[in-house]
Amino acid sequence: MKQTTKFFAVPYFLWLLLFILAPLALIVYQSFFNLQGQAGITNYETFFSSWTYLRMSFNSVLYAGIITLVTFLLSYPTALALTKLKHKQLWLMLIVLPTWINLLLKAYAFMGIFGQDGGVNHFLAFVGIGPKQLLFTDFSFIFVAAYIELPFMILPIFNALDDLDVNLINASRDLGASGWQTFSRVVFPLSLSGVRSGVQSVFIPSLSLFMLTRLISGNRVITLGTAIEQHFLTTQNWGMGSTIGVVLILAMLAIMAITKERRKGL
Repeated sequence: MKQTTKFFAVPYFLWLLLFILAPLALIVYQSFFNLQGQAGITNYETFFSSWTYLRMSFNSVLYAGIITLVTFLLSYPTALALTKLKHKQLWLMLIVLPTWINLLLKAYAFMGIFGQDGGVNHFLAFVGIGPKQLLFTDFSFIFVAAYIELPFMILPIFNALDDLDVNLINASRDLGASGWQTFSRVVFPLSLSGVRSGVQSVFIPSLSLFMLTRLISGNRVITLGTAIEQHFLTTQNWGMGSTIGVVLILAMLAIMAITKERRKGL
């Protein structure tokens, strides 16, 4: 039985080795070589001493934080409302359905919606406000990114809320707690595991966005993901691109450590 289990585990470990560990090792290895092929820590010195790269890092964290906050503020009430609906699984499927559509197609769709001749500007002209420059703005970037990441915040929060013991809520009300007190002291604390998972699922991918920064914000928003794309595809400086990738990976690990659920000792 143990030999059979080990046999079926072989494809998993091969996949892990070839498509996760090996590329990660190559990125770390390549990060120690500069554009001239010389080994050293020059790339890391350049990154941490350059105001340009530090500003990119700040922008990445800032916009990822804004996107995460927007998705959280929209997702929590939505997930809470879903738990009270009769056909909640159907509504949940409708929320998840847009994730089946290719990201590039959604980006081009929003380019049409926010364009000068798009549906939003037609509506603004109809109500007398007049067309506005919506595409290639911070607003459009945050809006589209939040829309794309929304299901990944809703799902873990919904699961956490749906698993709550109703008897705890009823007990809180029986003890005289108001609706807000029940939510703030019972419901929200018990759903923090879902919030943490949602924050990880949204904040970490938002750190490395590069397609939306090009198509939706018109490169007005420059993040580490954009810098990696430029170094690998334009300047051919794979060493610097790998260095930024390593920094980004470390930042993601730090976020996972910060948002990790900590169990209190008994």
